[in-house]
Amino acid sequence: MNWDDTVPPADDTEGGRLVAAAADGDDQAVEAALRPKSLAEFVGQERVREQLDLVLKAARQRGATADHVLLSGAPGLGKTTLSMIIAAEMEAPIRITSGPAIQHAGDLAAILSSLQEGEVLFLDEIHRMSRPAEEMLYMAMEDFRVDVIVGKGPGATAIPLELPPFTLVGATTRAGLLPPPLRDRFGFTAHMEFYEPAELERVIHRSAELLDVTIDTDGAAEIAGRSRGTPRIANRLLRRVRDYAQVKADGFVTREIAAVALGVYEVDARGLDRLDRAVLEALLKLFGGGPVGLSTLAVAVGEERETVEEVAEPFLVREGLLARTPRGRVATPAAWAHLGLVPPQSQGSGTTGQQDLFRA
Repeated sequence: MNWDDTVPPADDTEGGRLVAAAADGDDQAVEAALRPKSLAEFVGQERVREQLDLVLKAARQRGATADHVLLSGAPGLGKTTLSMIIAAEMEAPIRITSGPAIQHAGDLAAILSSLQEGEVLFLDEIHRMSRPAEEMLYMAMEDFRVDVIVGKGPGATAIPLELPPFTLVGATTRAGLLPPPLRDRFGFTAHMEFYEPAELERVIHRSAELLDVTIDTDGAAEIAGRSRGTPRIANRLLRRVRDYAQVKADGFVTREIAAVALGVYEVDARGLDRLDRAVLEALLKLFGGGPVGLSTLAVAVGEERETVEEVAEPFLVREGLLARTPRGRVATPAAWAHLGLVPPQSQGSGTTGQQDLFRA
């Protein structure tokens, strides 16, 4: 396996949050030990696993390289893990790099020209690749050939360079940003869905066994319920609960131990952390549930506008606790219930302003 040293570190926009979906250095080290090595070991994503298994088995039976694969979905759902499994199932080496690391067409040409026959090239955040490199990739994927430009101006010459057959695995968190010509060149595309709590419980039990953590069914269910449907977050919470159980208890993780431990780390029963609750509390207590502008809300919680919009809001919207409207951010009835607050009554209507807005 080749790890490209040019891969940039994970985006630190989320500031080391325990429920951040992006991986930091510690996560990457632990994930290497916890990653499943085959499709049979991979938990969840049943439809994707079934389809991918057919693609890989058919390629092996033909004695050919597998079709190019595009994996899309939120961070932490297993796109990198699946790329490594593809290489393992095809008994091929894997080269790992990322879109932001490829700033020039020459960077991509250098990587492609050094590939071995059948090798898997994993390109993370493929939508962030530069346009010249992207256009070079079209020909490489379709014809296994690139044209290297030598010289400048009128005297420039294009030298065709034949490439050995390879499999490109592209991963993206924003599939809509991929240009159609690039997206159409992938033979197999798959969208990774958020995990159900039962699937996350299986992930937690498997990780607990590998980490030598003793945990019961209720303890795993408690952690799974706070993991935002993301295996990476589930594994991170498991490690923090393990630390608490080791120091404060006898090392055995039960529902009660997991709940107390995650309470210490300010992760509540729905997976909301300090920032999430601060946004909701400001929206409810200071602005009566909204609508309120994003900039005003950000000032109220003492965070940057981008932090509120890109870090806190996506999960709150997905959980049905907050809505984005043309007039501003609005809390839903579920947000009032989650924080145990009583919504203000509309004058003469007997219902909340938010309820009226959602019925409109």
